[in-house]
Amino acid sequence: MALGTSHQTGSGVAAGTQGGLGTAGFIPELWSDEVIGSYKNSLVLANLVKKMSFKGKKGDTVRIPKPARGSVNAKVAETQVVLNAPAVSELIVYINKHYEYSRLMEDITEVQSLASQRAFYTDDAGYALAKQVDSDLAALAGGFQGSTAYSTAVIGSDGSTVWNPAANTNTGNGASLTDVGIRNAIQILDDADVPLDQRVLVIPPSEKNALLGIDRFTSSDFIGGDSRILTAQFGSIYGVSVHVTTNLDTVVATDTTTNYKAAMLMHRDALVHAEQMGIRSQSQYKQEYLGDLFTADTIYGVSEYRDECGVAIIVPA
Repeated sequence: MALGTSHQTGSGVAAGTQGGLGTAGFIPELWSDEVIGSYKNSLVLANLVKKMSFKGKKGDTVRIPKPARGSVNAKVAETQVVLNAPAVSELIVYINKHYEYSRLMEDITEVQSLASQRAFYTDDAGYALAKQVDSDLAALAGGFQGSTAYSTAVIGSDGSTVWNPAANTNTGNGASLTDVGIRNAIQILDDADVPLDQRVLVIPPSEKNALLGIDRFTSSDFIGGDSRILTAQFGSIYGVSVHVTTNLDTVVATDTTTNYKAAMLMHRDALVHAEQMGIRSQSQYKQEYLGDLFTADTIYGVSEYRDECGVAIIVPA
């Protein structure tokens, strides 16, 4: 039986304390705030998609309305207006993901290095949970444009050639981004009437390096003295903000050994992140281990929302 303190904190979750034995200096509320801070700072994709929060539990479903676009009608004098039909479908998001991060802080270790240990554990917990959420969202890129397993994905060099894992003697035809490749991928969204605002391009670090090698993105002749590109702090390309992450989905060629990454050009409405529970932090003193057990966890679901709002671009890993 565990004796001592028990604490639970998190975003949207009240903190509670039970008296008892605990390691001096261990403040769960402080740890929780630091985990949440690290989590928010580490998220990339989850900050770029449609987000919904609700109260419930793992196994629940969330129904999100998907209204269809309406149309205008010519007004005829002395006649009634023409109503758009209430064409609203529903997207069902399954809350089926529950991940946790746990550490045991033994008394002797805490006494010797509490401050440095806390800094590492809270940062690591937030980073690990954020990485999982972003990876789950990135895996949905395979369904963009009505695709199945990247069947309509394009390659980075021209933004129009369809990804073929069996090309080049089964090593695949993925290729680095180019100026024309980005423009053609943008046109795919344009042709689908995807709104111009809130578009993003999410790339792996290898493609950040490739873009920095293209004069159009680094020369002051094209960026007008904006130092963001020059200092590798990516701003935007053709009005599309650029973000870099290591969490993009890995796509494997037919030979099963050549790997690529699925860069994502998308609007915020392409994907949805339904969060049942934000980051929750809990701790309990474990007498059998003579230390504090610390756990941070989150419950959520992810899904495509409007697959026409995204384009998967296959580039080198």
